[in-house]
Amino acid sequence: MRIGMIGTGLMGFPMAMRLLETGYPVIVYNRTTSKVEPLREAGATVAGTPQGLIATSDCILLMLTNQDAIESVLFRSEFQSFLSGKTVISMGTISPTDSKTIQKEILKAGGNYLEAPVLGSIPEAKAGTLQIMVGSTEAQFDQWLNLLKFLGEPKYIGEVGSAAALKLALNQLIASLTTAFALSLNFVQQQGVDLELFMDILRKSALYAPTFDKKLQRMLEENYENPNFPTKHLLKDTNLFLQEAVKMGLNASSLAGVKAILEATQKLGKSNDDYSALFTTIKP
Repeated sequence: MRIGMIGTGLMGFPMAMRLLETGYPVIVYNRTTSKVEPLREAGATVAGTPQGLIATSDCILLMLTNQDAIESVLFRSEFQSFLSGKTVISMGTISPTDSKTIQKEILKAGGNYLEAPVLGSIPEAKAGTLQIMVGSTEAQFDQWLNLLKFLGEPKYIGEVGSAAALKLALNQLIASLTTAFALSLNFVQQQGVDLELFMDILRKSALYAPTFDKKLQRMLEENYENPNFPTKHLLKDTNLFLQEAVKMGLNASSLAGVKAILEATQKLGKSNDDYSALFTTIKP
């Protein structure tokens, strides 16, 4: 079976490498060609165009930023005929609405579609321990389970749209928890509270989340280089969640405040830095 991977950025690259290590024939495409050269050296076939990748792959994995990026590589008229009989698995973070729209277009072209967004970052992608949330039919889940197992731990969530919704709900927690922690950390620093005492009490309480310790040193050092998840991507996912939540009639005003902090962080030039850079935005 020939597996195509479109998008070999922060997450797509280690996922493609993982598939190569397990022996799958992998075809890769990325707009920035320099990002695929190490994969070529590892044994991947490099496609010059999305059309070429689609034509020579049985299953196409998408690790792309948003719906616009997906539409640009799948829904140009000259690519449509190549989708017939192919299975497309979207593994990036998009909205439930967008995922359902993409499904309709792929079905119209004679292809098959499922969503499988992942929770985890570069270390989990390298180790094959990503949590993979699958939105599909049960038959599709069974059909592609063995492939997805090489990348992590697949869980069947429900029909298309349900896994995308779950992933956005989790990423909303990333944004909200990190902002809340950064605010409290700034507050106790300014008040002269011993940080070790603060963290010791926090770790022993029901308020604690492991992400706090994962981001603590970055925040204290204000070192946001080499991100596993950059600010611009968390802002994109926060916007997607807000769009869906507003349509549902949810009161998401608390997240609107988080969005404003992420936007301010981008304006500080930290768009490509680790999202924990929002700590600096909060800092007086």
